[in-house]
Amino acid sequence: MSLIAEAPNFLQVFSNGSVKRFDPETVSASLESTNGYKSKDVIIDSSKPITGRIFLPRFPTSSKKLPLLVYFHGGGFCIGSTTWLGYHAFLGDLCVTSQSIILSVDYRLAPEHRLPVAYEDCYTSLEWLSDEVGYEPLLQQADITRVFLSGDSAGGNIAHHVAVKAIQSNACPLRIKGLMPIHPYFGSEKRTVKEMLDESIEDVTMNDMFWKLSIPEGLNRDYYGCNFEKHDLSNNVWHEFPPTEVYVAGQDFLKERGVMYEEFLKKKGVKEVEVVEAKEETHVFHVYYPQSSATLLLQTQMSRFMEKY
Repeated sequence: MSLIAEAPNFLQVFSNGSVKRFDPETVSASLESTNGYKSKDVIIDSSKPITGRIFLPRFPTSSKKLPLLVYFHGGGFCIGSTTWLGYHAFLGDLCVTSQSIILSVDYRLAPEHRLPVAYEDCYTSLEWLSDEVGYEPLLQQADITRVFLSGDSAGGNIAHHVAVKAIQSNACPLRIKGLMPIHPYFGSEKRTVKEMLDESIEDVTMNDMFWKLSIPEGLNRDYYGCNFEKHDLSNNVWHEFPPTEVYVAGQDFLKERGVMYEEFLKKKGVKEVEVVEAKEETHVFHVYYPQSSATLLLQTQMSRFMEKY
């Protein structure tokens, strides 16, 4: 048995198909949190399994119903969890800043579960939310007419595809009001300028590895889940596509992909699309530095976007 792929300190994949993951510091949910919010772990689908963590402001500033934010973590579709300390801290603080209820979703990971499994699992979370709003105590104040999708890196990619699936499905029970992908993880066989210049750097090599592990076997980076330009969608999808704010980081080699995504949506006729850049920051800085001033600004920007809709 030999090692065939590795993300140091996070993931090892072996020739016999076995996978080992090494999580960074994790944190448990708590209904007694002293950080201004409550959190609770939930089972979305025990048969797969799909789980999640709900965040609720401990002291809502209004008696009105609160918007729902569904968040998908990053990790190249292969690693990551809502239990990681960085995600827990970021989303807990965001629920207070935005005065929203947040469901963070733990979907099944590649390479054991290659795409489009992550898209299907995360869409299932919308169906679960609709069913549970009347029963789950932490969702009692949720406004299912104001639902937002977000996620970082691979999670930003997932947010896009879940939005598309929600539009295509006449049975989608929730109204998606806005999309907020953070440093979205897209790609293609054709390299961007920065990817060609930095082709040998660790980040590019690592991302190629994650794509190889997550794309269906036999396909390449022009798979529709990687290359949004290859997804054959009707004009109706773009007509109904929700307002989108794309967050990019100036020191992230994936910044170009985020800008390309914004430009693509505009070409398709999506009217309300904007890029917001954190010029001095790196990829998923908000997960590594959840208390930084840049992260606090990101939370404020996301809150303002949600308030508009």
